[in-house]
Amino acid sequence: MDDFSVAETTQGFRVKLWRGERMCLLGMDVNQPEADLVGFSIEVMEPGGRNFVPLNNRLNFSYDQPAGAAVTGGRLFSSLEAPFQKFRWIHFPWDVKNGTYRYRVTKMHMSLDGKLVQGRQIELGLSLDPVTYDGFLDVGFTRNFASSQAFAEKFGDRPELIPDKASTGLEYQKANGGVYQWLGFEALQLLEDLLEAAIAYPSCTVDLLAYDLNEPDIVARLERLGGRLRAVIDNSGEHGKHDSAESKAAARLAVTAGGMQVKRTHFQGLQHHKVIVVKRNGKPEQVLFGSTNFSFRGLYIQANNLIVVRAPEAAALFAQIFEEAFGDPGYFAANPLAQQWHLIKVDGKPALHFCFSPHQSSALSLNPVGAAIDQASSSVLYSVAFLNMIDSGPTREALDRLIGRPVFSYGVVNNDAGLAVRKPDGSVGLVDFAYLAGKAPQPFRREWSGGQGINIHHKFIVTDFSLASAKVFTGSSNLAPSGESGNGDNLMMIEDSKVASAYAIEALRMFDHLHFRTLMKETFAPAAPQLAPKSLSLKKPTAISGEPAWFESSYVPGSQKEKDRRLFSS
Repeated sequence: MDDFSVAETTQGFRVKLWRGERMCLLGMDVNQPEADLVGFSIEVMEPGGRNFVPLNNRLNFSYDQPAGAAVTGGRLFSSLEAPFQKFRWIHFPWDVKNGTYRYRVTKMHMSLDGKLVQGRQIELGLSLDPVTYDGFLDVGFTRNFASSQAFAEKFGDRPELIPDKASTGLEYQKANGGVYQWLGFEALQLLEDLLEAAIAYPSCTVDLLAYDLNEPDIVARLERLGGRLRAVIDNSGEHGKHDSAESKAAARLAVTAGGMQVKRTHFQGLQHHKVIVVKRNGKPEQVLFGSTNFSFRGLYIQANNLIVVRAPEAAALFAQIFEEAFGDPGYFAANPLAQQWHLIKVDGKPALHFCFSPHQSSALSLNPVGAAIDQASSSVLYSVAFLNMIDSGPTREALDRLIGRPVFSYGVVNNDAGLAVRKPDGSVGLVDFAYLAGKAPQPFRREWSGGQGINIHHKFIVTDFSLASAKVFTGSSNLAPSGESGNGDNLMMIEDSKVASAYAIEALRMFDHLHFRTLMKETFAPAAPQLAPKSLSLKKPTAISGEPAWFESSYVPGSQKEKDRRLFSS
């Protein structure tokens, strides 16, 4: 089919694989599910491997001892014995290898005597090459799993990983054991690799635009550049205080780079870019940008993304933005750079469109976002960190209209009361990241809440990811009229299904991770304190349990779950 998805159908059973960023989405569908269908087993063979290994489930049909003892929250049960009762699953390899991953998906049935019987089987292969477009563009996400069962299993439920106050970040003694690499994931690797390469080549210089800046290893790398670094660091609000991490970082970099090389400033509002431009022999060569702040929370706690574009044309455009910020950004809205979208087209590669704020009118950047949402015919998936704070404007109004349209949509945004999750039925549930820290129903163990502050910091919207008309909007912009009129920000639009699929899978990953917490909070609400958390288990066929089959709600015509089942397997 293409280099990021592959599918096969046999006798009404269909499986499709989608490449994500160091992960794979498997979509399964059955035209007419048999009454005894109890889910799907998934096995994987890594590149260079000789045998298929089953993915594991946290749940099973029943346990030979009390659930509290039998189920620890770990993935203990082979999907050959405890199949996944979902029509999609995301496989997250521990360490992605180059080459083809082969997946074997089997329909699992249960006879009246409770024994599992394997049904039809489909085997497919797909490369999960970590580089999105070799030599041109690479997308990286943070893991955002500090509040997760996987993190609790690996590192415990009360870690000391980040400072209590952002202002003390540069003095904070980081933990050992690879936890930061695990949490920072591909976004951290992109950032570290870019800086290390620039340090290694004396012909390279770096221009930095930073908002939050309190990660000590990142600042130490910037110091190693010496006079080859120029930096613009935000000084608005708390950042402007003498004891802020940003002020401390600026003072340190002024020593190593030279006082004239480091500027503290802001636009009409914030200096909100998170950008690094690398030049070689004075010529822009590559640029890193995205939603990720160069900070403890930005890299290790929050859901964030970074993009590296290795195209001189794009790097030169961001280099111009840096020069304006390094000079006097107060009048940037009147600059021609802020008054149009900029097209970067490299032969054989997806076209990139960039818009830089602040603008004299936020409609310039936001109208295309709203139009893309309104014109979507198949799906809209999004994560907009501060959507709850946006009262009006094209983004908010289009997303509000979306709820009433027959288009599949999922969304995750931060909320003052916790986190807002746009659920499959279109309603909105609120959940606090600390919820499982205090109340963990079986089989889930206690989790770390990730400390004070927001946990979702993405700013992206994906429309029609599975179609040729796919679009992604992402960058540092909060997609709000106030920010686009006042802050120094960037927004990229890319019309490309491969990149759109990666962001769509990231949206699904976050939604599935957080929707569970919404369900738990609603099920065990304070209004019903007498209800003890119930043990969770897989559903047996109706003929055995007397209850509706696990798949019935996914076959209700016109329902969100039906759209979900069909979209990711089609």
